[in-house]
Amino acid sequence: MKNWFNAAFYERTATQLGGLDARFDRDRFLDHVLPGLAERELLARLHRTAEGFHLALPITFPEQLAVLRAHAPQIGHNFTAIWPCAHVTAHGLACPDVALPALHDLTVYGSAEFALRPFLTHDAVGTLAVLAEWVRSPNEHVRRLASEGSRPRLPWGEKLADFVADPKPTLPLLEALRADPSLYVRKSVANHLNDITKDHPELVLDLVSGWDRSDARTAWIVRHALRTLIKRGHPRALALFGAGEKPRLTASFTASPARLQLGGTLTLSAELVSESRRAQELIIDYIIHYARASGRASAKVFKWKALTLGAGETVTLTKRQILRDFSTRRHHGGRHELELQINGTIAARTSFSLRTPG
Repeated sequence: MKNWFNAAFYERTATQLGGLDARFDRDRFLDHVLPGLAERELLARLHRTAEGFHLALPITFPEQLAVLRAHAPQIGHNFTAIWPCAHVTAHGLACPDVALPALHDLTVYGSAEFALRPFLTHDAVGTLAVLAEWVRSPNEHVRRLASEGSRPRLPWGEKLADFVADPKPTLPLLEALRADPSLYVRKSVANHLNDITKDHPELVLDLVSGWDRSDARTAWIVRHALRTLIKRGHPRALALFGAGEKPRLTASFTASPARLQLGGTLTLSAELVSESRRAQELIIDYIIHYARASGRASAKVFKWKALTLGAGETVTLTKRQILRDFSTRRHHGGRHELELQINGTIAARTSFSLRTPG
């Protein structure tokens, strides 16, 4: 990803900026961004780009913003187009009346979700008042920014400690977007609420319990917002989807092959036999207890399926999962325990052994 900011990108950017303002010093810009480029990681390259622009075009901040507004459509890549937003934050905190409208315009080309956060830290009340206007924007990128930029725990973003402690100031924004027509916006609202559930689950449950879930858009947000609580088997979250009761069934659970090489495919099978005289709403997950180098297992819950199990009915489920290393998870050889979780209750267990190179 860091190679999105490469030498060709900088040469092209310098040419484009020079074409927008004759005062732009191309050589000074390139002398700032190119030396040491190989050693810089992604975010360092992004911020270095903003620094280089500022050095190469030392004009007033409003004049710089005019150039950035004209340049943003030329960038053509929604992540590299974030650097103009970084420039706005670096030089605009003292003048939000100018800076925030710039983020409003620039987020269409590269999300201003990271750039917005320092404004919330610097002046939460004033910035939230602006976001309250943005949720009514006809542009989905602007509406999403109101939600995504104010998330308490945005990945890669500055944690908004005040909103982690008390998220109530952002709830009116989410209320306004609870039936947004854009899936892009609804995903952000759901992720924002999911952030809050990690510290204030009852607050989120109180909020969404009052929402009209007969609207499919709202229902989608609620289901995705409560995904962490569902995985944890939170009784009230499960009850909201009619799955609050302990399931009355017999379950068998198998994993094959019993011995698996890293990179191979694990096949999970579950058979559920109802022992109830009425239909049951079931939310089914499975938990892999990953073997770790320390000898202590690390559990991760995976979503499987939500279904209605009829009276006396038998249902067979199959799931395949490839076990391979990711940047966020490195596998270790050894015995891996698995659990079948239904409505927050462990219904069956099995295991497999994983072999890794070396």
